[in-house]
Amino acid sequence: MTELGLRNDVYRRPLATALERLGVGEGWCCVDVGAGGGDVSVALAEIVGRTGRVYAVDNDPRARDEVARTAAAHTQVLAITQAGEDLLLPEPVDLAFCRFLLMHVVEPVAVLARMAKAVRAGGWVVAQEPITSAGRVGGSPLSMPDAPHPDVGALLPALVGRAGLDLVDAWAEAPAGAGPGPVTGYLATLSEVDPGDDPVVLPPLVTVLARREAR
Repeated sequence: MTELGLRNDVYRRPLATALERLGVGEGWCCVDVGAGGGDVSVALAEIVGRTGRVYAVDNDPRARDEVARTAAAHTQVLAITQAGEDLLLPEPVDLAFCRFLLMHVVEPVAVLARMAKAVRAGGWVVAQEPITSAGRVGGSPLSMPDAPHPDVGALLPALVGRAGLDLVDAWAEAPAGAGPGPVTGYLATLSEVDPGDDPVVLPPLVTVLARREAR
């Protein structure tokens, strides 16, 4: 299993599985769309090495500055302030990646279509999005009313097809726990509500591996 240097990330296994499936390695050129603090961008940089390149893209200028701090030791990470709907890179990439992004945008298919255009012919698009309402705390469903598409993960396999991509694989994973531990800590950080000792099943994260036609 690929080891990823992701800080406090309970969803690291789905990402590691996806990158391993694709054989991401030295020299790959990638874009992390909706990069946030840059943890995934740095994890990608460690895999692609000095001969690779990672564009960390986010629409918040503060995220660009955070990425610059997080990735200070990785000169192959280039931080760009740009919305996913406007994604435009100076070169085609081998992999376009997003996670917890499409749930927050107005038109998820429009973002996926821009990601599809950003990759080279035969290149890969990987998206990871939750089915929020399938998460449970003490048996009760979770909700995220401020997100336009909190359950977009349930539609993700169909959305990549609408964006002009070929779906290669898709699966869902959900970390679970009870009492003190990373799952409870993650939920408390996300929701600002400590679930205490209640059993927690975090929202399943749906991963899709999709490919642009090789022509």
